[in-house]
Amino acid sequence: MSRLPSLSLRRSVKPSDRKAVRSVVQSSGFFSPAETAIALELLDEHVNKGERSGYMFLFADLLEELVGYSCFGPISGTQSSYDLYWIAVLNDFRSRGIGRTILQETEQIIFRSGGRRIYVETSGRDQYRLTRLFYSRHAYAEAARLKDFYGAGDDKVIYVKIL
Repeated sequence: MSRLPSLSLRRSVKPSDRKAVRSVVQSSGFFSPAETAIALELLDEHVNKGERSGYMFLFADLLEELVGYSCFGPISGTQSSYDLYWIAVLNDFRSRGIGRTILQETEQIIFRSGGRRIYVETSGRDQYRLTRLFYSRHAYAEAARLKDFYGAGDDKVIYVKIL
């Protein structure tokens, strides 16, 4: 039984996606203006260069509205490793299985592209506890923790999943 029968996934970028990606990222309240700017830079890079940019996207639309997305790409210098740079869902649509759907489809795209390992990094702050739990629930294992990476008391936590 699908909780969101009208959820559709797409890889192509629409002109309205830049504004919508900003809204999705800002809706969480987690990300600084600099981090939001990075999310938009990755989208712009993809728009300008396509997959040659190294950034790929998967967008989730509900009734023609962007409600979530992922950004991922191969890690240069590796044979089959990918970074999952962003996965975000519009705050009003969280806890409805959208993030899970985006993650699972992203993993399939990576696997079909020859990827066998996916790396994700996130913050060790308490605010990100549910984010870390999300990855753990989807078979991502904590591979490293870099103490005070982002700032005092804010570790960088790196997860990996072997496909």
